[in-house]
Amino acid sequence: MTPVELSRTVLRAVRRAVDDGELSVAVPERVVVAPPGPGGCGEYATNVALRLARPAGRTPQHVAEVLRTRLLRTDGIGDVVITGPGFLNISLCEADVSVALVTEVLGAGDIPYGHLPEGSREPVLLRGAADVRAFVHLDALARTLRAQGHFVRVGFDAPPASEWGAVLGEGGIEGAPLEDEQSADAQDSRPPVTVRPVPAPADPLPLGRDAARWALLRPAARDRPRISGEHLEQRESNPLFRVRYAHARTRALARNAADLGFRPEPGPVGVSGNRPLLTALADHPRVLAAAARHRAPDRLARHLVTVADATQPLLPAVLPLGAEKPSAVHRARLALADAAGTVLADGLSLLGIDAPDHL
Repeated sequence: MTPVELSRTVLRAVRRAVDDGELSVAVPERVVVAPPGPGGCGEYATNVALRLARPAGRTPQHVAEVLRTRLLRTDGIGDVVITGPGFLNISLCEADVSVALVTEVLGAGDIPYGHLPEGSREPVLLRGAADVRAFVHLDALARTLRAQGHFVRVGFDAPPASEWGAVLGEGGIEGAPLEDEQSADAQDSRPPVTVRPVPAPADPLPLGRDAARWALLRPAARDRPRISGEHLEQRESNPLFRVRYAHARTRALARNAADLGFRPEPGPVGVSGNRPLLTALADHPRVLAAAARHRAPDRLARHLVTVADATQPLLPAVLPLGAEKPSAVHRARLALADAAGTVLADGLSLLGIDAPDHL
């Protein structure tokens, strides 16, 4: 069960409770589910009971208990726990957690997992300062906003310096300086979103394209970035290395599995050890939407570190050992690793950073 499917499941529980007279309230248009916060449990949590309590004339705990009883009867839901003032914490059944999610990630087709169709959202006009960090932020934001269905135009206070192509990459930002923000080319009456992150304290170009972009994008725009050789170190203390290494390992496992004669196939992999990874993968669409909505590519960068760190415990168990024959579990673990690599590659691409298959 994917987050979207779970949201619809909770919404159906609300609707049926209203139809059966257990709740007297207008059914909301949508229900938001997300990874639980501090004190929560399970894969997902929702505050729908708190939202409905006042209009229903009931306590949040009462509404939560009504919905909990109905959700526990639903296939794919293993447990529902009420925490705090009335949060519903939902645990999915083991097989359902991995199979549906991995199938969705790997079967996304022309529109990658977590992306929205082109043109499905309103146009956005970005404008940035004549500063290398602002240009990199503009580029990453434009990529992320387009992935969320927005038509994006980019305006500059001044054209980028020619040497900044080393960090913008070929193609870089699609756009040109805007001579007039009210020009017909803008195609929209909305004011531009100004992108003015704290400038870099030193020239990032010596780091090279990938490390320079990571150094400029991972800190929040309000924070001063660190421009140093630590971003080039091939060790676990370097978050960029961990992200790219995890991606490269997933691709190496796919090659090794092909040599052994088996391919990925979504299936139960055992939730206990892989729960953090499944949760991180399920959270990818929400993180992309938040990064676009808040104009914050640093959210995506931090999410990739979370995915990479959650991927590492899975990797040693993907391939059969010694004379062991590949089994359904190995195929399922390979599929989960493949899904993790897909999400890591997508996130790095949106940041304008290469995701090499060999590292």
